[in-house]
Amino acid sequence: MGKLWGKSFDKRKIEENIFKGLMVFSMLVVLGSLGFILVTVFAKGFKALSWEMLTQGPQGGYYIGKGGGILNAILGSLILGIGATFLAFLFSFPIAFYLNLYLKKKSRLAFLIRFSLDILWGVPSIVYGAFGFTLMLFWGIPASLFAGMLTIALLILPIMTRSIDEVLKMIPLELKEAALSLGSTRWEIATKVILRQASSGILTGVLMAFGRGISDAAAVLFTAGFTDSLPYSLFKPVATLPLSIFFQLGTPFPEVQARGYASALVLTVIVLVLSIVSRLLSKRFTRHIIK
Repeated sequence: MGKLWGKSFDKRKIEENIFKGLMVFSMLVVLGSLGFILVTVFAKGFKALSWEMLTQGPQGGYYIGKGGGILNAILGSLILGIGATFLAFLFSFPIAFYLNLYLKKKSRLAFLIRFSLDILWGVPSIVYGAFGFTLMLFWGIPASLFAGMLTIALLILPIMTRSIDEVLKMIPLELKEAALSLGSTRWEIATKVILRQASSGILTGVLMAFGRGISDAAAVLFTAGFTDSLPYSLFKPVATLPLSIFFQLGTPFPEVQARGYASALVLTVIVLVLSIVSRLLSKRFTRHIIK
C-alpha cells in the first residue's frame, strides 16, 4: 500500500514540475517578446525623435524624407481616443450597472448580454472598421474624426463594459443587502455604495479601453482617413499615430522609416504612462474599498 501511495505521489510531483516548467517557460516567452519589442522601438525610435517632431506638423514632402513632425498624429490620436472613450462610457457604464443591480446573476438575459459582449470583444478590429465604413456609406458620412470616434467607441464598448462588470461582481453582496435593509433605493446603492467601492476598477477599465482605442490602426484605416493638417473639425479626416506608423514604415526611404519608429516610440510611451497612471490611481482609491 505504501509503495502504491509513493508511486502516486511521485507521479503527481512529476506532473506538477512539468506544468510549473511550462508556466515559467510561457512567462519567459511573454517577457522576452515584450522586452524585444520595447528595446527595438526605443533603440530605433529614440535616434529619430526630436523636439521638432513633437511640436510641428508635417511639412511639404514629409513622406519622402523632408522636415516636419508628428504633432497632427499625436493630437489626432488623443482627441479621437478621448471622444471614443467618452461615447463608449455613456453606454457601458449603465449596461454594467444594470447587469449587477437589476438582473439576477443567473438570469438568461444577463447571460445573453455577457455572452454577446464576450463575442464582440473577440471580433477583429478590421471587422469593426469594415462595419463602420458600411455605415458611413449608408449615411453618407465622409472619412472623418467623427466616423473614427464612432468606430473606436464600438470597438472598446465590450472591453469597457465587461471590465466594469467584472469589478462590480467582486463587490460583497452583504454591502448591497445592508444598504437595502436601511431603506436605500437601487439608485442610491449604485451611486453611494457601489460606485465608491468600484471606483478604482472602473477607472482602470476606462483607461485600459482608452489605451486600446488610441493604439488601433485597422478600425480607423477606412473611417478616420489621414491628413497632414492638425485636427480642427469633427467632419474632416484626422491623423493618428497607428496610421502614421503604418504609412511611414511602408515607405522605402530610411528617413521616413526612422520617423515611423519615432511615432511608435511616442505611442508606446503614451500607453505605458496610461498603465502607470491607472495603477497609481487604483492604489489611491483602494483605501475606500471594503475587502
